Amino acid sequence: MTEAEGPAAGGWNERIIAEFRANAGYVRWSSEEEFAAGRPVPPRLPGFEERGLPLILVHHIGAKTGRERISPLFFQPVGDGWAVFGTNGGSPRHPVWYHNLMANPRTTAEVGAERVEVTARLAEGVERERLWAKEVALVPRFAEFEAASGRQVPVVVLEPADRPRRWAGCPDLTSVG
Repeated sequence: MTEAEGPAAGGWNERIIAEFRANAGYVRWSSEEEFAAGRPVPPRLPGFEERGLPLILVHHIGAKTGRERISPLFFQPVGDGWAVFGTNGGSPRHPVWYHNLMANPRTTAEVGAERVEVTARLAEGVERERLWAKEVALVPRFAEFEAASGRQVPVVVLEPADRPRRWAGCPDLTSVG
């Protein structure tokens, strides 16, 4: 079973992953038949009709199973990295990928045609609110998902592992030596 609910969603995830890889990170919308069958369908966004929507593939290791999984997710660029959003379609539970990333934060993300080693961390406070507000402005349905879920949707930042994180006011120690 994949990260989406139920075994039938596995075929959907596999199709999305194959299409992502064939189209350098872009995926077209699910068909009306898939929508009618209850498959996860991303909300339609203006400006992405022709090429499709850019997604990110986040690899993660099962916290309980130890198996590698891949989840196609909406993302927002953040500096050198990316933010992903644990809406889980409005479910009261956080998505499995979120739990897996919190247990095993070192992983890989596929962005466009590139594979990047990343470290996942939970955005909190002002950073989380800023990223969440920007995403809700782009995908208003995410606010509906958060309201329906009865929980705060986690925002996870994926930072490239080969680029050290810098904090404001902290000198760049990579050039010392």
